[in-house]
Amino acid sequence: MKIIVGLGNIGKEYENTRHNCGFMAIDAFAKELKVDFEEDGKFKALTCKSSYNDEKILLVKPTTYMNLSGQSVSKILNFYKEPLENLVVIYDDIDLPLGKIRVRSEGSAGTHNGMKSIIQEVGAQNFTRIRIGTESRGEIAPKQQDLTSFVLSPFSAEERPILKKSIEEALKELKKFL
Repeated sequence: MKIIVGLGNIGKEYENTRHNCGFMAIDAFAKELKVDFEEDGKFKALTCKSSYNDEKILLVKPTTYMNLSGQSVSKILNFYKEPLENLVVIYDDIDLPLGKIRVRSEGSAGTHNGMKSIIQEVGAQNFTRIRIGTESRGEIAPKQQDLTSFVLSPFSAEERPILKKSIEEALKELKKFL
């Protein structure tokens, strides 16, 4: 079974923020698959099971808030006894320009606290990740700013169409993984 984790923060106030790109992508995939998430307390996550091209999949949205995402991911991997090669994590990346996607099969967490938590909890970096660029310092975003405030800010009206295309690209990459 493939475990697909979208990173984000639970709560209305975070719904359309940059830090919730992972949730947005996994929600779009769940909608496409016509499945709904359910609260799963033992995993500290919203989850749903489905399949894609005859591959069993588990979609996961940790409810631990971003900085503790690894707690949820490690519980799920241990429960299902799945190896890291069956894990893909989708999340925002402030160091990529808005509209860019980057896929890697391993690597560090960089500045992303959710990924730091996952790497710490699973004890390894060799799992697939799909990063969605949110551009912290560039053409649209101010060059000098508080990064915490930035990642928790919503996308502007001019950024939303770019984000929509990014999520579509992220899902294409996810489908390649599957």
